[in-house]
Amino acid sequence: MKLTFIYVSVPDLKEALGFYRDQLGFDEAWREGDDTVAFQLPGTEVQLMVCVPPDDGPRWSTGPFYGVDDLPAFMAEHNDLTWVGEPNEIPGGRSASFRDPGGNLIHVFDQSGAE
Repeated sequence: MKLTFIYVSVPDLKEALGFYRDQLGFDEAWREGDDTVAFQLPGTEVQLMVCVPPDDGPRWSTGPFYGVDDLPAFMAEHNDLTWVGEPNEIPGGRSASFRDPGGNLIHVFDQSGAE
């Protein structure tokens, strides 16, 4: 597992851009559609990904995103975790979420469909 993103769920992307880009001065790294923007965090390879979630489901809660080589294999090796919902298709791969013992959401993803 490699920490890749800090995911922050936001209700308004324009407001989030004003805060993270304009007020804090983070550089925009990439965008996906009209609802997701990532910022490069200074001094690290980790990016801050802000997103307006498609619904209010629990799997869209703010939390870290860890990259794994193969999501189905990771899930099979960790079937004792408290998984939240089903795996989700994302650009270039899949993601899934589970809860830690304190109830916090942790996201994992692979890029199995990336070219």
